[in-house]
Order: sequence, then C-alpha cells, then structure tokens
Amino acid sequence: MTAKAIVIAGPTAVGKSDLGLQLAHQFDGEIISGDSMQIYRHLDIGTAKIMPAEQQGIPHHLLDICEVDQRYTVYEFQQEAQKLIGEINRRQRVPIVVGGTGFYLNALINNLQLGGVASRDPEFGVRQHFEQLLQTRGAQYLWQLLNQVDPLAAQQINSANTRRVIRALEVVQLTGQKFSQQSQTQPAIDFLVLTLNTKRSVLYQRINQRVDVMLQQGLQKEAEDLYQQRDQVPQAAQGIGYKEWFAYFEQQQSYADTIALIKRNSRRFAKRQLTYFKNQLTSQWYDLIAEPQQQLLIQQVIHHFLEEDYELV
Repeated sequence: MTAKAIVIAGPTAVGKSDLGLQLAHQFDGEIISGDSMQIYRHLDIGTAKIMPAEQQGIPHHLLDICEVDQRYTVYEFQQEAQKLIGEINRRQRVPIVVGGTGFYLNALINNLQLGGVASRDPEFGVRQHFEQLLQTRGAQYLWQLLNQVDPLAAQQINSANTRRVIRALEVVQLTGQKFSQQSQTQPAIDFLVLTLNTKRSVLYQRINQRVDVMLQQGLQKEAEDLYQQRDQVPQAAQGIGYKEWFAYFEQQQSYADTIALIKRNSRRFAKRQLTYFKNQLTSQWYDLIAEPQQQLLIQQVIHHFLEEDYELV
C-alpha cells in the first residue's frame, strides 16, 4: 500500500511553519523538517527554527539531529524522511514535510537515486558556481564542461538548454554520479506538494523584518559561537545569517554593512529557492499573505488527496 505525505515548500519568510502547524492540527499530522540548516543543534535563531515552546504539541522530526561539526547529506535526509513517513502513516497520522531546501525536497519527492554519496545541498554554492560560469564564460563553455564529465548527457542536452546543462553538472558535482546514469523511479510515497509564494516586494519586506527580529533575539551571539569553531564546521558555517558576520568579527566590515549583507543574501536566496521550485517540483502554488482565504482551498485539496483511494500503510 502506498504511503501519503503533504509537502509545504516555499522561500524563506513566506509562512511555511505557520501553515504546517495549522494543517497538523486540522489533519492530525506530524511535521518533518525539510531544512538543511535546522538539523544543527544550537543554530536556532539564524535558521528560524521552530522551538519546542512554539510547536503547540505537534511532533516535529529532523530538528536538532546533528552537532555543527557533523556533515549531513541529502541522501541521509532522503532515507530518514522516507522512513519517518512510513512510521507516521502507520500511526494513522499524516506526515507533513515543511521546508525550503529544494534539493532535499526534490530528492524525497522524486526519489532521486543518490547512492549514498555525501551530497550537499546546492544552496551551499554549487548551482551558483555554474550560473556564474554561464554569465562569464557562456553556454557553450558550460556544455563543454558537461561533455568532459558526462559525454552521454551532453549528447542528449542541447547547449542552449542551459537550465538542464546546469542541472546535469550539479548532479555530477553533488552525487559523484553521471547525470546520464541517474534514474528517477516512482516513489513509494504519494506526495501532495503545496508551494507558498507572495508578491516579491512583500516577501522581501518580510525577509528584512525577520532579520531585524533575529538580531533582537541574539543572532550575533549565535554567529559568534559558530565563528569560534569555523574551521571545524565547514558545512554549518556556510549558512546565510552566519557567514556574513565573519568579516565583521575580523574587523574587516562594519556592523551596518554586515546587516545589509545578511538581508541581501537572504533575499537572493529566496529568489533562488523560487527558481528551483518552479523548475524542479510539480506543485500547487498559493499566496496566503495576499489571499489568506486560500487556506480553505488548501484544506479542501488535502481532504480530497487523503480520501481518494486513501489507505494508511
């Protein structure tokens, strides 16, 4: 029997956690985090992690599962999330995956065959690296890179299709496997994917406000603690909201410039998230900020999804 799960995706500061909690109450759900930074203990403020006092009694999974000096791969997330979905279904409850890490969600939803390689999430710079090469060296240069590492994929992808060329290079870099050898089998889980978005200016304002709140909550101290062990935490230290402080701590950047950089990088990350979701996930899109009444529609969609040939495993 096929398991079922709901996924709530979207850029930072768009309201994913609030919707996840509301739906968990309404549909007897448990929440699985789909965020690559919220796995780390002690990184609470900069990751906008929902704390125990805010969880309203709803079980949350894959939060605080690693120390900051540990590496955690998309393969590990995929395997643990799949296992949790089965367990939650067997408890006669509804799994709700909430997060903004596109590669994590894509690997889970599409059951990407990652082979256990220590894959990293593209938010840490892989995709940005190839996009920058596209801007500076051009489409043909990128295609030649792909032809060197995966000739079969290069034969199948036109150099003008830069999005797919970048995706192929990204897979090779992140998984150590050729894109042409990647298979996407049908997952044993039926997913309903809901993506939140809103008007760009509104989203950016919310991101700026969120950074201001984080500062009030003690973001600088959290970043300073991470900075003290930066050489031992290469993966965690790349998180937006943390890495921007390092130049400030080294007296190479002003406080005002540091805050402006955090806000700018957060806005840019939100833009990259949206691009990834649009290109990589098949989803239904909603704007609950401009049209909060859409939540009633979401509830109807979920009711239909759960009731249609619904059997808990």
